[in-house]
Amino acid sequence: MSTRETDHAARGPRLHKADGSPIRVLVVDDEPTLTDLLSMALRYEGWEVRTAGEGRQALTIAREFRPDAIVLDIMLPDIDGLQVLQRVRADGYETPVLFLTAKDSLDDRIAGLTAGGDDYVTKPFSLEEVVARLRGLIRRSTLAVSDSTDPRISVGDLTLDEDSYEVSRAGVPIELTATEFELLRFLMRNPRRVLSKAQILDRVWSYDFGGKSSVVEIYISYLRKKVDAGREPMIHTVRGAGYMLKTA
Repeated sequence: MSTRETDHAARGPRLHKADGSPIRVLVVDDEPTLTDLLSMALRYEGWEVRTAGEGRQALTIAREFRPDAIVLDIMLPDIDGLQVLQRVRADGYETPVLFLTAKDSLDDRIAGLTAGGDDYVTKPFSLEEVVARLRGLIRRSTLAVSDSTDPRISVGDLTLDEDSYEVSRAGVPIELTATEFELLRFLMRNPRRVLSKAQILDRVWSYDFGGKSSVVEIYISYLRKKVDAGREPMIHTVRGAGYMLKTA
């Protein structure tokens, strides 16, 4: 993850609690560099952040801090993230939990969600994806309100709602993954502007994908199948330069 991502990680409407106080997030991971980067990105959102490097420390902080959301690594040096979550739930807290883990098997995903987790992000990830997932969890928990009077972005008949994470074209809903959503949002915030693969990689993905521009091509193709299928194309390739979103 580049430090420049932290500048990009939060450009949607800010969320805060109904009483105006900041959203509180607890970040639990035993990699200090990662917790520092996440903390920076979340504080840029205007949220209050605490961190923990071990499971038992996380439980102590959670009981005192009363976070509105928890970002929780599964692999911790003392007790694992699943045990942390079970104890949080046993304490009576229904705090939304976003799991972070290097594991990517279906069994691990099922274990995390069965234990009471709300969402799951696999390392390596982009800071923007974590922020996007957290915003979605917090909004669905009805804890937060948005500063924005109109969170919608529209280009032609394509509309994206940054609060509800809903996308539609000509009134027809389009289901997108978190990464597809962030890619489309970047394109829609820059209509009629050519965006290079390097710019898209920096904005949507972590540095771990550095040089692998094929991931951009793959996700552009995914978006085209969902956004442009059977319609006038809006996502255009500018040969040798990048991609552009524009109406016909």
